[in-house]
Amino acid sequence: MSRAVEELNRRMLRARDAIDRAYAQPLDIPALAQVASVSEAHFIRTFRATFGETPHRYLQRRRVERAMFLLRESGRSITDVCMDVGFTSLGTFSRTFRDVVGVNPTDYRASSAPINAPTCFTMSWMRPSSFGEARSKNGQ
Repeated sequence: MSRAVEELNRRMLRARDAIDRAYAQPLDIPALAQVASVSEAHFIRTFRATFGETPHRYLQRRRVERAMFLLRESGRSITDVCMDVGFTSLGTFSRTFRDVVGVNPTDYRASSAPINAPTCFTMSWMRPSSFGEARSKNGQ
């Protein structure tokens, strides 16, 4: 791997870390591209090539992962969870959640109980891998 590719990968990791830190905040491509020190178009292309999904899809998946935890571990309302993880519309949250997880938030909460295992294990085990896999599991 060339030195230039390594440096670009580091920049993409910095941008992904910024998404992970501020997933509940409004994030935009210009700000993330600035974190990575590349143009907006180059950022989107390179992020997708590096991580296998667009920055927007990655952000949505991270938000849904956090929502899964909150739905499982807390008694907060679905609307509160939606707002806590950074969605501004309950409809968008429900549709995105269903696309990622395969069931709507209400059904997920009803079928999930708190898990008594180390957090690193449960996060890995419960993590949805991508939008496409959730759809293929449901035969869509």
